[in-house]
Formats: sequence, C-alpha cells, structure tokens
Amino acid sequence: MGNYFYDMLPKEELTQLKYIPTIPEFLVWIEEKWGELSAESDTTVTYTYKQMCERIARRRAFLEDSGLVKGDKVAIWEKTSIDAIEMFLAALSGGYTGIFIPTGLPEQAVKGCCARFGVKILAVREEFALKVEDAPCKVVLSSSMADRIAPVASVDKNDPAAIFFTGGTTGAPKGVILPHRALMRGAFNGCFAPGSQLGHHRMICLLPLSHVFGLVRSTLSAFYTGSLWYSAEDMKATIGKLPVIKPTLLILVPGLCDILYGLTKMYGPQFLGGELKMIISGAANVPPRLISAFDSMGISLLAGYGMTEGANLTSGNADVKTKPTSVGKIYPEQEVKIVDGEIWYRGDNVFLGYYGDPEATKATLTEDGWVKTGDLGRFDEDGYLYITGRIKNLIILGNGENVSPEEIEEPFYKCAALKDCLVKEMDSDGETVIGIEILPQLPAFEGKPWEEVEAFFGKLVNEINAQLPGTHRIQKVIVRKEDFKRTGALKVSRNQN
Repeated sequence: MGNYFYDMLPKEELTQLKYIPTIPEFLVWIEEKWGELSAESDTTVTYTYKQMCERIARRRAFLEDSGLVKGDKVAIWEKTSIDAIEMFLAALSGGYTGIFIPTGLPEQAVKGCCARFGVKILAVREEFALKVEDAPCKVVLSSSMADRIAPVASVDKNDPAAIFFTGGTTGAPKGVILPHRALMRGAFNGCFAPGSQLGHHRMICLLPLSHVFGLVRSTLSAFYTGSLWYSAEDMKATIGKLPVIKPTLLILVPGLCDILYGLTKMYGPQFLGGELKMIISGAANVPPRLISAFDSMGISLLAGYGMTEGANLTSGNADVKTKPTSVGKIYPEQEVKIVDGEIWYRGDNVFLGYYGDPEATKATLTEDGWVKTGDLGRFDEDGYLYITGRIKNLIILGNGENVSPEEIEEPFYKCAALKDCLVKEMDSDGETVIGIEILPQLPAFEGKPWEEVEAFFGKLVNEINAQLPGTHRIQKVIVRKEDFKRTGALKVSRNQN
C-alpha cells in the first residue's frame, strides 16, 4: 500500500494503525492498545492510558448524572490542563457536543457563547467559577468526577462532536461543527511523520485546546500514537521546563517557532531539552529562514496546511529542504482540486456546517461535499501544493487585474533579516499603490543606525520588484519598529487599523 504518508512509517508501525471514526471507539482502542504507557502529565502527576480512560469514564458518569441527553452541548472554559482534555473527551464519548471556549475571552463573552450555542453545562476551572456563576446554563468545576464509571455511548461517525471558533485573520468568528469522522480523520492523519512514531514521543501541548490544531494534531494524534502528552496551563512556565521535559516532538505555529528559536540564541540549543528532533508547524506559512535555522540544530521543521472546517490536516510536507515553500502533499482519503485558482477539498474530514448560519454554510460547503476554502493555490509537477493567497485579500488593480499580496510577500520571507511583512494597498500622495510594511529581525542590525536598516530593506524591495510585473511592483515601503497586530495563532492580522 504505497503512499507518501504511509511510506513514512516503519512497516511494523503502519500495520498497527487504523482509522477509527468516532471518539468512543477511539478511547476503547487506546486503552487496549497503550494501557500501561504514560498518557498525560502536568509534570507533577502522570497518568497511564488505562488510568486516563478510567478518569474520563468517571467524568462521563458525572455528565450523565447531570441530566444531559445525547447531543447536548458541554462547554469548557479552562486552561490547557488534564482536567480540560479529560472533560472534553468525556463529553464527546458520552454522546454530547464539546466546545472549548478560548481562555482569553472576558466573562461576558463566555456567557454570550453559552447563550448563542445553547450550552447545557459549562465546565470551568475553580478560579473562573465566580466570574460566570450567572451564566445561562449549569456551571460545574472542570475537575468534577463521579464515584462510578459510565460506558462510552453509541454514536454515529456523522454525529456532531465539537464546535470550534474560526475567523481567520479577518472577519467575525463562526462556529464550525465538526463530526466525529472529521476529528478522527484529522487525528489519524497526524500520526504520519518521517520515522518511528508509536509509543515513545514526549509532546507538550503549547497550542490552546480551543484551536483545532492544538486539539487534533497536538493532542488526539499524541494519544493515537501512544505518546506522552504534557499540559501547559502556563505557557511561559512550561517553556521554561523544556530542558526538564525533553520533548521529542512539538506541534507549533510559526510565531512560536520564532520564539523558541530566539530562546535558543539566548540560552543555547540545549534549552529545548536536547532530544527534540521534529517540529510540525501549521496555521500560517513557515518562513524558509526558520526551516534552515532549526535544521542547523538537527531539528526538522515540517510544514502543512489545513482549515478548521477540515479538522486542520489537509496536506503535509516532509520535504521542506527541497520544497521549502510548499505545504506538501494531500493526506490519504481526501480529494483536492483547484477551481478558478481556489482550493477545494472533500472527504470525511469535512465539517457539517456553521452553527446557526445556513447562508455561510451554503457559501462554503457545496451540495456534493466540496469545501470552498477561500485559499488560492496551485500544484507543482510533483503533486506538491502551494498556497498563493486568500481570495478576500486580493488587491484589485485599476486595470481590473487581481493581485495576491501573499504571493508578493513570499520572496521576502527568504531574507533571513526579515521577521514578517505585510503587503497591502497604501496611499501615496493621494494615489492608491501597492505598499509593504516590513518588520526586521532586529538582532541582525544591532548597533546599526535606523537609516541603514531602512536602506537595506529598500534595496531588497528593489531587487524583488525587478522580478515582478510592472503592475505588481511595490511603490511604498514602511519599516516597522514595533510588532504587527497579531491573531490568536500569532499570524499577522490583515487588519492593522
């Protein structure tokens, strides 16, 4: 069974894996498969897979005793903790729908979410409880368990499993309804990376569980492969424990990769623990400079592509040295096509729709199951996918031609002295032109006057302009001293106003 992803694993490991379409079946499988291996830890206490599944069963009983019926919604407002992931898995394996509410939301917004989604139970950590005691639903502690255990529920793979918030870099957040089959396809896809993956990785969940990449690739895939998953209730404190935890695999976004690389420049590569061999990064384009930087430390930084609407794992690239700007090849059991420059995909990873928004659902999900991503892309002759921009970010020139700002930005990221950039329409003497804002890697210019920094990037713009059509050339340059406004995934926000 030859396949780009299947061929990454040793044959003896590939034969041990199978796609499991629902969370209840998954929990039964990992308890039997990985039973006595360590499953989860907060660095103070560690539970085996058997212990974790028993704790989830006691939480399942607690939810059952609370009077819930199949399909009811259970929201969780918690940090990235053992309590949080266990309560979430208890909800899904009990036949309920789980919702992780971002911890950064103020209490009024949390209560608003509960009302909007018809939440029956809101599970919170103790320090949050007083803030939402008047929520329009029952409020319980996320640490709650019953004295008994409850068996997993019988669910269909197409039943709603979870609702995630998504809004990209612009627009109001929408509630993406993911069925069991989608979560589990994403988790299964996440098992595939070069080399041995089963039963030995140590992974830290540095991404929030409210982010589908943190939940699916950083957590469910960790359990799928029998890895030891570390919680990160306090990200800064957990990063400080890297030398002690000694992770072997990390799931990050490019912004966090940048932070970790900066820390290795300050404290040396051993700050990462000395055993890290691979980083999987998603949610934004991975700059080639970061790929090279980690490669110099013996760490593979691999890129991928996905959307919340597709359980976050549509493609992956294990060949970043030869295809550094590609997001890779398409995971198995999916179809992807390019329609008028836009990426469309379908498969069992596809979402059910946007909660309470049939118009948005109809605009994104076709009747025959294709998701219209809004992303512009292309395939090369070897079948590798490239993202060239977002439809809604297109700049419309005076002659009616469409320009993708991301496509203009791409060559700038090859410059090691550049940290981030943003191409957009700007005003220049009353005329609208294509401009760029550039954020330098300031350590690269230490001790140099600001005029020299601006001159460096002015020259870079001229060099890249020479490779662009006349209508696409940058006519205004701003070199920033302060960081861009960023999204929760640390991507540069397209709306800087």
